[in-house]
Amino acid sequence: MWMHRLLDRIHTGRMANPLDGAETLGDTDSEKRAAVLMLFSGSETSFDLPNDASVLLTHRTPTMRSHAGQIAFPGGRIDPTDTNAVDCAFREAWEETGLDRRTATPLAQLNEVHIRATGYPVYPILGHWHTPSPVAVASPHETDEVFDAPLYDLIDPKNRLMVGWREWHGPAFRINDYIIWGFTGGLLSAILDTAGWATEWDTDRIFDLENTLSTSRNNERMR
Repeated sequence: MWMHRLLDRIHTGRMANPLDGAETLGDTDSEKRAAVLMLFSGSETSFDLPNDASVLLTHRTPTMRSHAGQIAFPGGRIDPTDTNAVDCAFREAWEETGLDRRTATPLAQLNEVHIRATGYPVYPILGHWHTPSPVAVASPHETDEVFDAPLYDLIDPKNRLMVGWREWHGPAFRINDYIIWGFTGGLLSAILDTAGWATEWDTDRIFDLENTLSTSRNNERMR
């Protein structure tokens, strides 16, 4: 399977730094833990990255109270009824996109990442969508678009950029006229680096995040 090298590096502690816009902190409020599902799909006929490889993403409704207008992985806060972070990630994916969890397999739970703005821990769950089924907006107040982002489009250097705001800067992507940045952009960048899929791109020039978002479809405003 084409994800074997990625999984081997994760399991042996060789995961790339997930994100410059996050920190590993001490104890935080356990009631505000969250999980996201990084769900990858693609043909299983080769050990190389297949042409149809993609990752499931959502666009958060611009009227949301937090992270409005951002491109995100399906996910959310861990509920008391969730068995664990994996259960939470799949439940949230079902609530947001209608994903049938029977069509996907969890492969790894990455080390928790703490969002710089809040300090809350997020548990990224890596999954393989072995039998892709139709997905769509299932919770309009949370998400207004659901789509598969082709990995080769994300890897393309012309779709990669560094963005900055105040003292922060980090990797970002252009896809479907959206800008993927922050937590999601950092995790995607780390996955590409860890798997050895990334190609050389311009990391020296830093674009102003607010200006970059103003010409995108994100419809988000910096606070």
